[in-house]
Amino acid sequence: MAWFKRDRDRSEDDAPPAAAQTAGSGPLVSDPEAPLRPVEAALGEAERTRIATALSELSEAGVDVDDLHSLGKGLDEAFAAWEALPERQREGHEQIVERFALGIGEHLHRHTDLRWAVVTDAFGTDLAVSGSGRKEFVVVPANLVAVRWLGRERGWVPGVVGHIVQLRADRYS
Repeated sequence: MAWFKRDRDRSEDDAPPAAAQTAGSGPLVSDPEAPLRPVEAALGEAERTRIATALSELSEAGVDVDDLHSLGKGLDEAFAAWEALPERQREGHEQIVERFALGIGEHLHRHTDLRWAVVTDAFGTDLAVSGSGRKEFVVVPANLVAVRWLGRERGWVPGVVGHIVQLRADRYS
């Protein structure tokens, strides 16, 4: 599901479904058994550790996950610092994307009805936040961050994540 994953911790037994193919090159999903609707599983110890590690790293960097402006500023500064370094000196962008994606996911978890889950759909398996057991609303924070990282977008976190928070608030008002 995510553009950047940490598959190195995953065993062959819990590997994601086969990768999606490019549009026009055959079926969208090469695994006919892949679920068309999201299927959720509870977090395991590895996922809880990933989240805790990311939150600790963000806190050490002075980023407050309860404050969207702090999250956005932290991500923008991390991107600018990463981009300014010569390639051979850069931290892998996957780690930065993961750290801020999990921070955004935790913000959504704390400020909405969305809860952490491991979600599998036709495009793979990843950490996500989902609407209180309802499968109709799933956010994969790694996708939010990765696609904007690739597009070199800045300043998007408060607006995009704030919009999701507002959507969930409006749903229950």
